[in-house]
Amino acid sequence: MTRRILAAAASTAALCCALSAGSARAEEGMWTFDNFPIARANATLGTNIDQAWLDRVRLSSVKFGGCSAGIVSGEGLVMTNNHCVASCVANLSTQAVNYAETGFTPRTREEERKCPGGTAEILTDITDITERMQAAGAGLTGLAFTQARDAEAGRIEQEACGDATDKRCQVVSLYRGGQFKLYTYKKYTDVRLAFAPEDRAATFGGDLDNFSFPRFAIDAAFIRLYENGAPVATPTHFTWNADRPVEGTPVFVSGSPGSTQRLLTMDQLATVRDVVLPLDQLIASELRGRLIRFSEESEENAFIAMDPIVGLENTYKRGLGRMRALTDADFMARRAEAEREFRAKAADLGQAGNPWSDLSAVQPIARELYPAMALLEGGTGIGTTSAGGGSTLFAWARALVRAAQEREKPSAERLPEYGDARLASLQAALFAERPTYPALEQVRMEWWLSKTREWLTVDDPRVRVLLANESPEQLSARLIEGTTLGDPAVRRALWEGGLEAIQASDDPMIQYLLAIQEPTRAIRSDWETRVQAPTDQASERLASARFEAYGDSVYPDATGTLRLTYGLIEGSDVPGQRFGPFTTFGGLWDRATGAPPFDVAPKLLAAKDDIDPDAVLDMAVSSDTIGGSSGSPVVNEAGELLGANFDSTVLTQRNAYGYDRAVNRSVIVTTGAVTVALRDVYGMDGLVAELGVD
Repeated sequence: MTRRILAAAASTAALCCALSAGSARAEEGMWTFDNFPIARANATLGTNIDQAWLDRVRLSSVKFGGCSAGIVSGEGLVMTNNHCVASCVANLSTQAVNYAETGFTPRTREEERKCPGGTAEILTDITDITERMQAAGAGLTGLAFTQARDAEAGRIEQEACGDATDKRCQVVSLYRGGQFKLYTYKKYTDVRLAFAPEDRAATFGGDLDNFSFPRFAIDAAFIRLYENGAPVATPTHFTWNADRPVEGTPVFVSGSPGSTQRLLTMDQLATVRDVVLPLDQLIASELRGRLIRFSEESEENAFIAMDPIVGLENTYKRGLGRMRALTDADFMARRAEAEREFRAKAADLGQAGNPWSDLSAVQPIARELYPAMALLEGGTGIGTTSAGGGSTLFAWARALVRAAQEREKPSAERLPEYGDARLASLQAALFAERPTYPALEQVRMEWWLSKTREWLTVDDPRVRVLLANESPEQLSARLIEGTTLGDPAVRRALWEGGLEAIQASDDPMIQYLLAIQEPTRAIRSDWETRVQAPTDQASERLASARFEAYGDSVYPDATGTLRLTYGLIEGSDVPGQRFGPFTTFGGLWDRATGAPPFDVAPKLLAAKDDIDPDAVLDMAVSSDTIGGSSGSPVVNEAGELLGANFDSTVLTQRNAYGYDRAVNRSVIVTTGAVTVALRDVYGMDGLVAELGVD
């Protein structure tokens, strides 16, 4: 190791200590697979992994929608979380045959059912394209800068993937513009559900136990990858290890964490704390109330709203944990001290310019524009609010209208999500046969329209375009009742007919999206010009300073791309979070009251006498995870699968802004618990044999 890298490693260790409550332990980091600190991990954990080990783990790891997963057999079998297949289960269910209540337990491969619109991807290659991407924006500012960067990314993706439907290419920004990589994925669009337990088995304790430990949930499910009508051969896969886990065992977690904001400046974090999170949390809490009320109106509504409510409660509770972090004086003081040290080091190295000042200057504009950008357009990268309120019909209409308009332009001049390289994925999502529920769609649309009017005010000219002379209730009812976009044949015809078919359509939802393009596109353009472009340019300079100060021994923020983190199987002993590392089936029986949400799933309860009460159910791990890590395979030094990440504690939600080892704990469902469920509860003997369990 050279003297410069040794110095960089020492500086990084100091930075980690500043952000992790003074701990000298080194589990911090959601590392990319092409820059994983093998020596540091081995030294910290006492393990002996190498590059070949990393390659096997990468090729055994799967991105499944917004979740993570791991291949567990040579025949395309993949384990993830039950909540990651909840939409698939809901789409395959009816009120009469509700797999969320009964579990989905196919006895043969022929009974495995395709998840509508489901896609799974395996990362096969990472290529550095930093020089090319940074050159594309050189000398430009504002919207010209973002458009040039977007166009170059589109060209790179198209060059690498062309019209291939079995792979996906993605330009990924790392270190907030300090690096750019081209990620190439093997893509599978025939993903079939192979097993899901009763929902109550996977969500025991409901929202009360969510983001907490002790936890008593079998949050696991299996999907299978198919190609050309047959299961995919997957010789590279994790080995199933159902042995009882041991406290203190080093483990690695491989997954696709959604988004962290650890590289933001203190001024940027203040915007998140004061503007972004309050808006997101306040309006999400109202939607939660509306959906709960809706679910209580009938059994049918309860069935329709079950999955959306669970997803929304996850989002809300995650935001609550993040708000607590940003209002924690000690935590923020450590963040501020780390920034002061970084700025001093950058000054000592003679860094030109002041990116911190430039980012500070952007914040008043970001604060002003965020509500309109989030509510009318979404996609800010710093919040969860989006246009349409989560209405599937609205999302389909917007995709059809925007795609038709953008496809009239050369690929390099389009909005990036409509570039040639990304159209195949968009088309597949549009053509998928998914059920829609008009009553639920109207609740979502009505809520979104009413909140947009409330936050932007009645007199905002954009609200006048959005509502014209109708109320949110009238408009949402008219659009939802009149649209035919629930029919995939209609969506296909509009896609294939292009702009002419879109403009000639009499579908009210299509016409509505056409009518609101001007204000929604305008706020996006304003945001990209005044917020995104100067932020990206200043962040790139900040990244340059960071590399100069710390070398590549610093990890990038999470971006929804594959990462590897590590830690130990262990409990926690801090105020508000004291527990041992394991829960057992015996603990589940003791916690059960018979009343929701502490009622045991019927099939699981029926098998009680066949289950060893001392068998470990869930465990806690000191790994560095965040939302999107759900389903991440948890493996040991031998590459054996010990479980799947499905949660973390409320205190861990501060992980978005900085790692704190004292409180950071991920919640893992063990392979032993999954084996018990498959073998002793649901009679899935075929899967048990496929996993190699004796």
